[in-house]
Amino acid sequence: MMDSAANDQTRVPRWRSFLALCKPRVVALICFTAVIGMYMAVPGAVPWPVLIWGNLGIFLAAASAATINQVIDAQADAIMARTQSRPLPQGEIPAYQALLFAALLGGSGLLMLWVLVNPLTAMLTFFSLIGYAVVYTMFLKRATPQNIVIGGIAGAVPPALGWVAVTGTLDAEALLLVIIIFIWTPPHFWALAIARREEYSLAAVPMLPVTHGVEFTRLHILLYTILLLLVSILPFVFGLSGEIYLLGALVLGVRFLWWAVRLYRGGDDVVAMATFRYSIVYLMMIFTVMLVDHYLV
Repeated sequence: MMDSAANDQTRVPRWRSFLALCKPRVVALICFTAVIGMYMAVPGAVPWPVLIWGNLGIFLAAASAATINQVIDAQADAIMARTQSRPLPQGEIPAYQALLFAALLGGSGLLMLWVLVNPLTAMLTFFSLIGYAVVYTMFLKRATPQNIVIGGIAGAVPPALGWVAVTGTLDAEALLLVIIIFIWTPPHFWALAIARREEYSLAAVPMLPVTHGVEFTRLHILLYTILLLLVSILPFVFGLSGEIYLLGALVLGVRFLWWAVRLYRGGDDVVAMATFRYSIVYLMMIFTVMLVDHYLV
């Protein structure tokens, strides 16, 4: 009875388990870039109904995709130390309940976007959800070491979703924001994959450092980071952003490049994780600088 009482005390509340299924940190970053896309689409304030319902709908759809991802990856997550504590490997939530939860989240979010925002945003969000949860997780992730490059398209669209939520049209300027995240994704994930390559190997996930080695991956991180530095100035080149953004993008990009060079020259797993962590800071800061520039210039 004492053991049973101890288990009851240490058991994670179910609401926390369901929240963990949503990958709240990842979804928060998605919604952050979607908000920036909204504000970049207009010279003034975003209409509050679009701001509220648009972001809530995108949040619910992203949380649904994250939950489906965890259901599909449950066996692999149980093998990897980084993901063993997730709700499904721990047996906190049955898979069928997680799928029902995902269906509720996704259905509610898409319906909200269709009715309260506009149909185009709902359709693009649906394609993004399917792209990540089904195409990437079920097929690409285990089919090719370029999984994160191809699958990165789905994860790069949130700024465009925010843009379309405000304007009702998918304009070329919105695609500039998408390109930045698309090019950012490979060095971001490959840095993590270097540090966790043994876990990915055990889980039979063909990440680049598993299939082609660490040195090859380091080179590609460096090349993509150089490309990211060049791509990041496109909003200035095409007149979407001004000098404040250009300066911020160059400073942030050079710092990212510094980490990539350090990793390329033989950095260990500690450097790889530092590069991974900085990549998150980079993405948040470059979009923040973009927003500041938008309203000051």
